[in-house]
Amino acid sequence: MAETKANKPTKAKDKHKKPEPQTVAEAKKRQRQPGYWQLTDDEVLLRSPELEDEYKTSDSWRVLRITSEFINGFDELATVTRGVSIFGSARTPETDPMYVAARETARLLAEADFEIITGGGPGIMEAANRGAYEAGKVSVGCNIELPFEQLPNPYLTKSLSFKYFFVRKTMFIKYSNAYIIFPGGFGTMDELFEALTLIQTRKIRNFPVVLFNSQYWRGMLAWLTSTMLHEKNISAEDVALIHLTDSPEEAVKFIVKTAGVKAI
Repeated sequence: MAETKANKPTKAKDKHKKPEPQTVAEAKKRQRQPGYWQLTDDEVLLRSPELEDEYKTSDSWRVLRITSEFINGFDELATVTRGVSIFGSARTPETDPMYVAARETARLLAEADFEIITGGGPGIMEAANRGAYEAGKVSVGCNIELPFEQLPNPYLTKSLSFKYFFVRKTMFIKYSNAYIIFPGGFGTMDELFEALTLIQTRKIRNFPVVLFNSQYWRGMLAWLTSTMLHEKNISAEDVALIHLTDSPEEAVKFIVKTAGVKAI
C-alpha cells in the first residue's frame, strides 16, 4: 500500500523521548534527574545483565570501587581491636525503653574499654553511639547509602559511608568481638543470622551473640526450638550460641566474660 499522510507511521511519541546516554557520565546525569528511579550500587551490581545492555562490561570495572571500599574500611578501622557491634531498629524513638537500654548498654561497654560500632543511623544505632560518645570513648558509625537518605547520627567519633551492603557487613564481622541485637526489623535479623551462620560453619570464631529483650525474641526462639531443632535442621549447640537478656549490666558482664579479648 502506498504511503500517504493518513497512514504514514508517526513518531510523535519518539520526538519527546530522551536519547539513550552514550557515556557513563551521561548515565549518571540521567539518574540524578527528578522522577528517575534511584538505583543503589548494590542493585546495579546484583541485577542480571540483559542482551541489549550496553554497560554489561562495567561490572568488571565496578570491582575497583568495591576494592576501594574494602581498603578504606580496613584503613579507617585498623585501630578498633575491642569492638562490639550493636544492632536494632532505626525507627526506635528516644522515649522508647529500648533506646534507653541501648544507650546504657553502650555506655557500660565503653567504660569497660570496648569500642561501639553501629550502622551509624537513627533509633537504636543512635542510642548506642550516644552511650559511647557520652562516655568519651570510641563511637563508630558504618553508614550505608540508601535510595531514601539516612544521615549519620551526631554521636560518632568515627564515621564511614558504604555503597555496598556486603562490604559494610564485612566490617561489622571483622572488627567485632561480640554482637548485641536489640529489637529490629529485616536488617537486624539479617545481621543476627549471618553471624550465627558464620559461627555455626566455623568461618569465624565463636563470639558472643546477645539478644536483648526476651519478650520481643520469645516467639522466634520458640520457633527455632519447636520447629528447626525438632526437625533436626539445627542442633542444640546451635541454639546455645544465643544469649538472652533484659539487663544492660548482665549483657556487659556476659561480654566481658566471654568475648575473648584481654582486659586493658
